[in-house]
Amino acid sequence: MTEDPMVAALLRERAGYATRGMNDRVAQVDEQLALRGHTVDDDETSHSVSRESTPKARRQRRPEQA
Repeated sequence: MTEDPMVAALLRERAGYATRGMNDRVAQVDEQLALRGHTVDDDETSHSVSRESTPKARRQRRPEQA
């Protein structure tokens, strides 16, 4: 990790864009990181999103009684 809070925030933002497949935004964040002297490592570029289980179904609301 980094000591610079702005770089850390940009890395979190970049990870979010990468998981959603927003490559144009990832490139924009990479530009900002480069301006701050940070290069993106291979560890930071390989984000694989996987779930160990399916998400739980939502519970339905009880019908309102008069």
